[in-house]
Amino acid sequence: MIGILRREPPAAAPERPTLHLSGPRLRAAVERLLAGAEAGGGVERWVTGLRYKAAVFGQALEPAARGELDEQSFLGLCAMMPTVRRRIGAWLAQTGFETACALVQRLLEDAADTRTADARIAAFCRSFPATREYRYARDFAAELLHWSHYEQYPPMTRWIWDREAGTGVLREIWHDDADPAINQVPDVYETFLVLREELAQYLTENGFFRDVPFYVDLVCAQVYASYICEQGGTYLRAEFASEHDPMQYTRRMLGLDGIDLDSGATRMKLPDGSAYTLDASALRQ
Repeated sequence: MIGILRREPPAAAPERPTLHLSGPRLRAAVERLLAGAEAGGGVERWVTGLRYKAAVFGQALEPAARGELDEQSFLGLCAMMPTVRRRIGAWLAQTGFETACALVQRLLEDAADTRTADARIAAFCRSFPATREYRYARDFAAELLHWSHYEQYPPMTRWIWDREAGTGVLREIWHDDADPAINQVPDVYETFLVLREELAQYLTENGFFRDVPFYVDLVCAQVYASYICEQGGTYLRAEFASEHDPMQYTRRMLGLDGIDLDSGATRMKLPDGSAYTLDASALRQ
């Protein structure tokens, strides 16, 4: 008798959230982005910078899924993660690079399966102390996934959406930021994926046909940059303050200010407060 093969039932598709985004707010963000980028040579230069960043992360982290990660390369990547770079030095000094490498490996080794994204991010975050000081662990995991697997993982940092704090890009482009329905939107992979899809659709309908995911990142950064400017709070000023530049906060949210390619100086802070410096000759190769 031929036995009947038993197949596991397919996993239920995750519930896709409904997002109520504001067309006028999105239009204003795109207009500010294009106007601000014009002084620096146009928005295409920003897209080139993001494409380069994704390539750098992909190349540096491809061996990480096998437990092979170069320490200098890793520290360089940290410099390009704006919500991580000023905090992670002390944690690395306590934990050690080998432990960090193992955590990154577990986060990335099954990255092709986006169904496990939330579980892997949660496991990564549990490896850090459960205090407010280490909330950046979520951003750390999100940045590693997004930039190393750019197509599969949308931006998922807390500045995109943080349900606990009720802040982020999602609130800024919600049709009504006082709408209590937004507080029910979970900050999980599926939400960020739907947000990217809806922003991509909006951009396509308004004449952006190439490099759309990069433009989504740019629009998100511009939205949050405007929020920073409007808030003007002490913490935000201390975190992002620099000389006046209409795109300064947009640049920093995207981590494009992290490394000086001429000197190798970075914005990553070591435990003693000094800035980490990369080998500039290697950067120019």
